[in-house]
Amino acid sequence: MKRLLKISFDLSLLSFIPILSWFFLGIIVDKNLINIFTLTYPIQFIYYILKSIFSTGANISKEKDKNDNAVMSGLVIGSIVSIIIFTIILLNIDSYINFMNMDISIYKTFTIYSVLELFICLEFAMVLDKLYYEEKNTLANKYSIIFNLLNFAVLVGTSLITKNQSIIVATTLTPLAIFTLYIFIMNSNKFKLKLNILKCIKYDSVELFNNIAFFLIFLFGLSNALEFGEQYAIALTFISLITDTQWDTADAIVTAATIDISKNNFNYKEHRNNAYKLLMILFSTSLLMFVVLYNFYNLDFKITMIYFGFEIINFIIYPIYRIKTCYLQLEWSALKTTSNKICASILRMIMSLLKTPFCTGIGQVCSSVYQFISLNIFFHRNYSVNEKGFIEKR
Repeated sequence: MKRLLKISFDLSLLSFIPILSWFFLGIIVDKNLINIFTLTYPIQFIYYILKSIFSTGANISKEKDKNDNAVMSGLVIGSIVSIIIFTIILLNIDSYINFMNMDISIYKTFTIYSVLELFICLEFAMVLDKLYYEEKNTLANKYSIIFNLLNFAVLVGTSLITKNQSIIVATTLTPLAIFTLYIFIMNSNKFKLKLNILKCIKYDSVELFNNIAFFLIFLFGLSNALEFGEQYAIALTFISLITDTQWDTADAIVTAATIDISKNNFNYKEHRNNAYKLLMILFSTSLLMFVVLYNFYNLDFKITMIYFGFEIINFIIYPIYRIKTCYLQLEWSALKTTSNKICASILRMIMSLLKTPFCTGIGQVCSSVYQFISLNIFFHRNYSVNEKGFIEKR
């Protein structure tokens, strides 16, 4: 549980500080800037796609394939690929803002900021992943605290001094980029460029295809949902703001399980129980944010609670199917597990295209329930859990 809390602490910082930053930017600079969170939400999944292949997959490859060059090779190749992809996004930023039905004149500067920040955060997160797998959690925590406090302090501090958006963006991103480059260099090792990218994709294929699906789901689903007017848009944004950090933090469940499975040191009952303890903490924070922040927005209670209800259902069943997904992918069949996830993602995409303002929530619940049922069937057909919590093959 201690390691899970350490990992979740880092992940929560990486998510919570940016969300808090948008709140302060909205207050200090321009109230419209809070909408950048929704505007660039789909791009976050490009971040996760690249991290899945070149960071998580590479670290697993080091353990399972005994390839000591995998991690550094992943960092270098991943950085090059990331630069190319994020540059393409920046060159087409006007078209992207138009596609999301938002005003270029209002949002362009800080959309550029958000995209560049995601790139820097990706580089930073890949270094943290390397440290996690090396069990250097204390050092990772130190870096995470410095990075996020630096981000928040410089962004808010500069905003209080000047309202010039270009100056705010440049002043904030420069020290973040320098610090990230510093920890990249300090935690680099000598290596030969040797990486089996196909194996990296295989080892984290479920997460990879999950994030590809999420990119498409939110790119088109959010556009669909926002057509129904301001009441639905503000309720959807509000629930996203008070739960997004929690969902990012819940990735610690996957990270901890993957590490122990790859090292043949996995206890299912221990991971499941720890996961629910963590989710109780996370749900409590969402509930607290709901109570504290609700009156700051002109929200329709019924609409807001429908969106929140979808999140509660997903919180309840998430740990079981996600932990079993990790195990089945690495120890049973990556192909079958990934295929099942693709089916769930297709189901979610179809539901997200329904002509209803609740399309994204309906899609999420349908996908979660499908995975909960199907993965339990796969798991219990092939494995059992003994009294001590260890998994045995049937």
